Amino acid sequence: MKTSNKLKIFNDPIYGFIRIPNTLVFDLIEDSYFQRLRRISQMGLSYLVYPGAHHTRFHHALGCMYLMQKAIQVLRFKGVEISESEVDGLLGAILLHDIGHGPFSHAMEHSIVEGVSHEFISLQFMQELNERFNGSLTVAISIFTGKHPKRFLNQLVSSQLDMDRLDYLKRDSFYTGVAEGNTNAERLITMLNVVDGNLVIEEKGIYSVEKFLMARRFMYWQVYLHKTAVVAERLLICILKRARFLFEKGEILNCSDALSYFLTHHIDKNNFDKAVLAKFAQLDDVDILAALKEWQYCNDFVLSSLCKMIVNRRLLHIKVKKEPINETKFQSKFTKIKKLYKLTDEETSYFVFKGELKNKAYDREHQNINILRKNGKITDVAKLSDHLNLNALSKTVTKYYMCYPKEGV
Repeated sequence: MKTSNKLKIFNDPIYGFIRIPNTLVFDLIEDSYFQRLRRISQMGLSYLVYPGAHHTRFHHALGCMYLMQKAIQVLRFKGVEISESEVDGLLGAILLHDIGHGPFSHAMEHSIVEGVSHEFISLQFMQELNERFNGSLTVAISIFTGKHPKRFLNQLVSSQLDMDRLDYLKRDSFYTGVAEGNTNAERLITMLNVVDGNLVIEEKGIYSVEKFLMARRFMYWQVYLHKTAVVAERLLICILKRARFLFEKGEILNCSDALSYFLTHHIDKNNFDKAVLAKFAQLDDVDILAALKEWQYCNDFVLSSLCKMIVNRRLLHIKVKKEPINETKFQSKFTKIKKLYKLTDEETSYFVFKGELKNKAYDREHQNINILRKNGKITDVAKLSDHLNLNALSKTVTKYYMCYPKEGV
């Protein structure tokens, strides 16, 4: 495999210079699978709400790798043993943790492929790359799948306080301009330690953990679950559903070969093989945007209307409530739109629909954040914190929404 002395540093707007530590990382970044992440937006259609949110999964993956380098440095300084092969494993796992994301990130997860998560696809990519790189990603794969015997290595990549979360909160906050989401990632990393094989935060870092959890809550309601972004994402899902329906009826819709493949084949975990992976690797945001621009002029009223809504940012109206949507009001709106545009029930369901939004900032049941106290004891942050909100943050908050057209579709 050729080595190159080309680019050894990236200039990141958040952390400054990010150094590429070794040839393996350099070659992974150079690979076409990883370069594809430059064409996958980190925040889907959120730029329709926050115009600055145009950063990519590529940006995010490099940021995660930078934070991981910092975490390794801190833990080694505190006497935690991390071998060179484990360092390569950590950097490989965090660099590739999002490589399986489809176009516009989460919106596509169950539209292009059925019941296949981006984590599953990331693993397929990693296994393929492991073959190409002569087994040098074996440790990375064991960490990514949470099977490495050193638990804290798995936790650095996936836990309540992993490098992924530390980077995306800070990065998304920066690009959206939502200051409440800004967290002091480097301060948190400085407080990391390992006790009994698990990742912990030293007691003096407790306020940084509280701020991190609060920032996560703000970012979810203000950014990730912002009602306009929710509508746009749902519209994109509806567009792909309608396109698939039209393809099945034998209609011809112009789009890229890769997108056409996924709309005319039912792909799930059972048939997601190497050939499908190669097709998936050809898909990115460009395929979807080109299709939307093309389909807004198609003869199907439903598909063309939905595409125009996103292209021209004339989205559906959305109402968000704390109580479930009143069924009578929903049916009344449904019937009104159906009559107005002379649609069938099935066609109307693309324009009038409802759903739920759930947010839990701190998932204690899944995995808690442990604080290492000065007396050596380990305590869950929610029990130790004098912040009244922390227990509330570990409860799931559910909101309900209904979408329907404004005056004219």
